[in-house]
Amino acid sequence: MAKKGGYIIENVYQGGYSTLDPNKAYSSSFTGYRANVGSLGITTNPGTINQIKEVSDKLASGLKNVEIEFIEPRVMDAIPKQQLTEIRQLSKLVGGDVSVHGPVIDSTGMGEQGFSELNRELAERKITEALLRSHELKPDGNITVNFHSAQGIPSSTWKTLGDVEGKKPREFKRMVAVERETGKMVHLDTEKKYYPGEDLSRGETYTPERNLESLNATSWDNQLTQLFFNKERADQILGENGAMIQDVLGSIEEIKKKGLNPYEVLSKPQQNALARYYDAQRYLEEINRQARSIFSKGYEFGNDKQKKELAKISEQYKEDIQKAGIDPLAQSMAIRSLLNELQNPKLAPEMFVPIEEFATEQSAKTFGNAAFNAFDKFKDPNKTPITLIENPPAGFGLSTGEDLRNLVVESRKKFVEKAVKEKNMSEKEAEKIAEKLIGATWDVGHINMLRKEGFKEQDIIRETEKIAPYVKHIHLSDNFGFEHTELPMGMGNVPMKEIMEKLGEKGFEAKKIIEAGDWWTGMKTSPVKEALEGLGSPMYMTGPGPYWNQSIGLQQNYLSGYGMMLPSNNYQIFGAGFSQLPQDLGGDMKSSGGRFSQRGME
Repeated sequence: MAKKGGYIIENVYQGGYSTLDPNKAYSSSFTGYRANVGSLGITTNPGTINQIKEVSDKLASGLKNVEIEFIEPRVMDAIPKQQLTEIRQLSKLVGGDVSVHGPVIDSTGMGEQGFSELNRELAERKITEALLRSHELKPDGNITVNFHSAQGIPSSTWKTLGDVEGKKPREFKRMVAVERETGKMVHLDTEKKYYPGEDLSRGETYTPERNLESLNATSWDNQLTQLFFNKERADQILGENGAMIQDVLGSIEEIKKKGLNPYEVLSKPQQNALARYYDAQRYLEEINRQARSIFSKGYEFGNDKQKKELAKISEQYKEDIQKAGIDPLAQSMAIRSLLNELQNPKLAPEMFVPIEEFATEQSAKTFGNAAFNAFDKFKDPNKTPITLIENPPAGFGLSTGEDLRNLVVESRKKFVEKAVKEKNMSEKEAEKIAEKLIGATWDVGHINMLRKEGFKEQDIIRETEKIAPYVKHIHLSDNFGFEHTELPMGMGNVPMKEIMEKLGEKGFEAKKIIEAGDWWTGMKTSPVKEALEGLGSPMYMTGPGPYWNQSIGLQQNYLSGYGMMLPSNNYQIFGAGFSQLPQDLGGDMKSSGGRFSQRGME
């Protein structure tokens, strides 16, 4: 600027764009993170079975990675196997690569009626089939096949999400608890409870965690209480008729040996006593049956310490019942002793658990078994499809970084168990293969939806840090944290740069698939250019630049930026010669009317 007199003359021209500053965000969508074009990919349209055309169109965009969408199970089943062969040949021809988004199905086996092992097994078969079919796209290598961790199941809501190391666990705001046997769900909130004899002005706070402990203890105690009620009825019968029952039982064997009918030999009071004995016996048999069922639940769902204690109780009961023989009073005492032992609150199993724990347990079986089935089919870990588990939109079950990490770890364990048992493989070798064949897909748009639950950017970044060691694949979309929208990167508030920094080398190496469904739907154009600008991708394979976020400031062709100020028609008419002039001006261009009168040309 220059000073002159009492005023200042400002610079009119502030300087143009400079490619010497590659970090200058000439594009307002630049996220600050640079992604190499070779690591980027784009999805096909999930609603059509003509995936050959889709792959061809997407490869024409300039990106070499294409993710084939098998999201709809029905659409996937309608795609002929010949198409997969053609797609493989097409991608090989142009030097491209393909991955697959498998069908979006619930892997937990949970439904409107609760949990069903049959539903879980069906999901396992569908996922296995998707892996086997995907192998046709890359039979000589590892094709990545992506599945959601779960679909449509609710999630607990969180007060805090905990730290990365696990030293400070996350806290529930509202817990969704599941009964492990049936899949029945209950909601547990933080609430105040008031008890007589205590400070009613303050009450007692029950957190969801404490309510869960109470629910498990109450459920266990209620089942045993019903047995004690039936037991008292049997004891009452035996107490009222004990002496005569003992007398009848002492002589009834002799009567039977003689081939006589006891009811024809016994007196009326003895017959009544025998009938009462049979009544008591039926009570005891029913009590014994129910006690065995409760014991079975306790042992199935109990922890190691509880199982050890239940094993001791089982041995003692076995000894007592053998000593009792046919003596109803001794049998009753043996059952009473069993029930008294089971009534110990420390033996109450966790029949109700947070939905995250239950869903992880069931989904891990599904993904671990499916990955093993594919490995068992193709034998070679270098030619087996890789099972990738993706976080669904935040707010649904198994959608946080911690949930996804736990699921990947447990799925690998299930794979190892089957490999060791069925393949006689060493545990170390099985673990190595499991780490190769089971990993995570991190969807940055989905995790950003934690914002609608009140979480901040640093919470989203922390969840990324939890899952980072397991990530093999990335889905890129942007949104504003509330709705499941899919925009090109840089058009929402996903902290892309910070997320990718936490993913580190694994994020750099992973394929990054652009998911911009709302852009396709609303703008009717490809989101590739916008995505490249948002990701600051280099324009050329070699050299330091320029980058796509600088494209707006690059020098363009002569006059290309001036629109119709100097239209080409000007040069056609008034160019170097006169041949393009109208006929009435001596040229050859035909005209529909004269320029000097209202009469037609003669």
